[in-house]
Amino acid sequence: MQDKPNAWRPWILSLLIAIMPLSFALPYKAKALPAAILLLVGIWMLATRPYTRQAFRRSALVVVPVALAFVFWLANTLAHGISLKEFDVMSHVLAFLPIAACFAAPLRPIVLRLGFSASAAALGLICIEQHYLEGIDRVYGINNGLWGAIEFCMFILVLSLISTIQALRIELRTGERVLHGIFAALGIYGALLTQSRGPLLACIPVFITLVILQATRTRRWRQAIAVLLVGVAVAGLATTILHGEVAERFAAVSEEVSTYSEQDATGAVRERLEMWRNAGSAVAEHPLAGVGLNQFGTYARGRIAEGKASNSIERYDHPHSEYLEWAVTGGLPALVLLLAMLGCALWFFGRHALHRENGVAMPACAGLAVTGMYALCGLTDNVFYRAMPHSLYFFLTLGLAVYIGRALAQRESSNRGH
Repeated sequence: MQDKPNAWRPWILSLLIAIMPLSFALPYKAKALPAAILLLVGIWMLATRPYTRQAFRRSALVVVPVALAFVFWLANTLAHGISLKEFDVMSHVLAFLPIAACFAAPLRPIVLRLGFSASAAALGLICIEQHYLEGIDRVYGINNGLWGAIEFCMFILVLSLISTIQALRIELRTGERVLHGIFAALGIYGALLTQSRGPLLACIPVFITLVILQATRTRRWRQAIAVLLVGVAVAGLATTILHGEVAERFAAVSEEVSTYSEQDATGAVRERLEMWRNAGSAVAEHPLAGVGLNQFGTYARGRIAEGKASNSIERYDHPHSEYLEWAVTGGLPALVLLLAMLGCALWFFGRHALHRENGVAMPACAGLAVTGMYALCGLTDNVFYRAMPHSLYFFLTLGLAVYIGRALAQRESSNRGH
């Protein structure tokens, strides 16, 4: 039986959910309040609302691997005798699991759509302000140091892709679609100002996939081709003319790869290659248990002291690849778990992305955008070790999966009724 809440409750709950992604990217302590409210509401819904538990069962393909990851890393931390401070970021999963229950409540989709899109625009404007007013060449947001530019770029692009999905929805009013398009453009432009190669490259196949999925559902192939051509033209213009430094960073990749050696491991790409080489050694030495959560830096510095690794990677605590991070710190079992977590989410969202009803297909496309970006960015960078990108992933993937689970249950119940 469904709730019959006061009219204002769905609006407030929707607003709290909508502002969460933006709150992750801001340094203010007050951002903990919406999360705390959602946590309490989620626990209450799990305890008192059978349809919430039903939504979780329907989204088990996404929820269960995440829960297993939480248990695995807690056990890894304890088994290695590592300080529980190292478990801090991963421990947040325990909050996002019940918070996801809020997505099973009666919500106002327009609030979620505009909230997520406006967040992309707000972060894009922060980048523009940093670049043009503060004179920062490679922007990085206000909740990161310079090292956070890559994760910040990925963060903005995820929200911008969700905005793009909304801009392509023909059933929405023209004014709202235009607004989503403007918000997406601001976010993407802000992402370009971070000059982060990995996320910008990862965005291309995800963007193409989303456009093709939408065209397949709506049969509007001309519109899809036009969108793709405009996207390619705008990206090319922005990277080569407006911001040539982005193109220069891409051009430097092949040169660094071809000149890398253990004796010449200085430079962003060469240092990655050196870290990956040493990560491979760590996996070979500790294939089952790994070296322990967040312990790659300690392992690498030990190899430097032995003369087995270049000094250029001494400052790094993570190997700049999420897949290698899990393999090094948790062994091959952890790598399998990561692949299962990402693969199951991609399968779940991809399976529902072509659903005939927008109430299922659109959140599925959003979930596919999130998971696809993290899966691809994880090849060349760590995407879960900072609280900001970590929070965005688990908040959105768990929440959107539960949202879809609830929508599917409602439609099944409605069909039985007829």
